[in-house]
Amino acid sequence: MAKASNRSRSNERASSVPEDLHPTVAASLRGARQRYSTGRRAIVEVLAGSGRPVTAPELVTMNPALSVSSVYRNLAVLEQVGVVRRLVTHEENARYELAEEFSQHHDHMICEGCGIVTDYLPPPRLELAMGRALASIPRSDGFTPRAHHLQILGLCGRCARAGGR
Repeated sequence: MAKASNRSRSNERASSVPEDLHPTVAASLRGARQRYSTGRRAIVEVLAGSGRPVTAPELVTMNPALSVSSVYRNLAVLEQVGVVRRLVTHEENARYELAEEFSQHHDHMICEGCGIVTDYLPPPRLELAMGRALASIPRSDGFTPRAHHLQILGLCGRCARAGGR
């Protein structure tokens, strides 16, 4: 039951992309003296609809009009201006997703077997507990917590059935 709930919550994230996504992305790029080119727009579209972080090769598979070299170049620019967030796992390729300012807060479940990363929208009760935990962090060194990104490590259903690592 929880599995279906997590899947629907992940799909909920993909469909909750702000209506002003493209104008906001364009403004972020303009602020860095960059254009919102057709290729960058296509990447943002794929990331907005993917429902999970994806690799550059997956982006090309999801939109064959994109070329691998331009995807990497554009991802670097989009990451630099804060539109895209790069996730590094034990996989060969990093995974990319829209930054939370362009989607919504979520955490990740990372399979230690195959490396797949799945979005996880924690229940409000867990988010409240995390907020309390962040507020309780001693700040003697001047550090002020602003946000968190939780990574839950384990095995996806396929890898668990196959016997793990």
